[in-house]
Amino acid sequence: MKRFPPSLSHKIEQRVQSNSFRILPEPNDLVDFASNDYLGFSKSEAIFNQTHQYLLNHGIIKNGATGSRLLSGNHIVYKESEEYIAQFHEAETALLFNSGYDANVGFFSAVPQRNDIILYDEYSHASIRDGIRLSNAKSFKFQHNDLEDLEALVFKYKSEKSEIYIVTESVFSMDGDSPDLEKLAALSENNGCYLVIDEAHALGVFGEKGQGLIQDLNLQDKVFARLMTFGKGLGCHGAAILGTQDLKDYLVNFARSFIYTTALSPHSVAGILIAYKNLEAQKSEIQNLKENILHFNQEKQRIGLKQIFVRNKSAIQSAILPGNEKVKAIAKKLQENGFDVKAILSPTVPENQERLRFCLHSFNSKEEITNVLEMLARFLF
Repeated sequence: MKRFPPSLSHKIEQRVQSNSFRILPEPNDLVDFASNDYLGFSKSEAIFNQTHQYLLNHGIIKNGATGSRLLSGNHIVYKESEEYIAQFHEAETALLFNSGYDANVGFFSAVPQRNDIILYDEYSHASIRDGIRLSNAKSFKFQHNDLEDLEALVFKYKSEKSEIYIVTESVFSMDGDSPDLEKLAALSENNGCYLVIDEAHALGVFGEKGQGLIQDLNLQDKVFARLMTFGKGLGCHGAAILGTQDLKDYLVNFARSFIYTTALSPHSVAGILIAYKNLEAQKSEIQNLKENILHFNQEKQRIGLKQIFVRNKSAIQSAILPGNEKVKAIAKKLQENGFDVKAILSPTVPENQERLRFCLHSFNSKEEITNVLEMLARFLF
């Protein structure tokens, strides 16, 4: 048997010593405060059955796409789904990718050109950062949600020879907070920049029909590209980039993560379409989620926990508990008492920003929310 490279063994040992070594968790039946399944769509029997019936009604009995979309994989479900998604999000076009990671890597590695500038929030998701690293453009980060810092960078790098892409998320995955999107859109428009927004954690959560935060603020015409990810609020898999027909044509020709991969199966794409139709029809789940977010915020204040939580009104609520060892110990106690709450460790988040990440859902009860917060207070105080 070949030996393992010593340099890699050393890196693993460093993770173990810093109490940040990752292992795959086992499935459990704890009360869910960990998953991104905000509306419970991943467990919906109705969506499962509707997806199966859709395939039967269209005579589609295939397990795979058989190839990339540019070869044999562009099955008929793609056309209907992309048209529906574009209409739902008030966009000219939608282009489906296999995942949010693929979409971000494909976009940022292909769209900004060698002389262009990318200005991105320092807390941007790893998929955005990886795409930027593959780009030929120059990139600079701005302080988290700090529009003054961003504006200074815009003025510094603005020129007639390059385009500027401003990149952020409408809801950040670790803090659950949001930038001032209206001021951000105005800053971008006034300076001729291209605004790119990742809406992964806003889909299904914000807006009357769960359209996301950009449409909730009526800013869809101010954004060059929106990324919608389906593994969270829609409970399925895949992602779409929303934009103009020119942008879609460009991505089909130059986004390597789109071109050189087997397409999603008909069942996967049908699942996306049916989930969207349920999102439009089942507003009660969205309302339940909003009520649970409000209840969580009220309870953390009543119990005296408000000061340790990042302030926001999203479905992601993070309690900052510095130190990998401490936050892992508290998470373990909550899990032992029936609540699936995950510890987020450095280096996933910056050192001394380790946290418990509570994900709220439409199916969580008010009692579960109160109980988990009271238990957290008991373990802390």
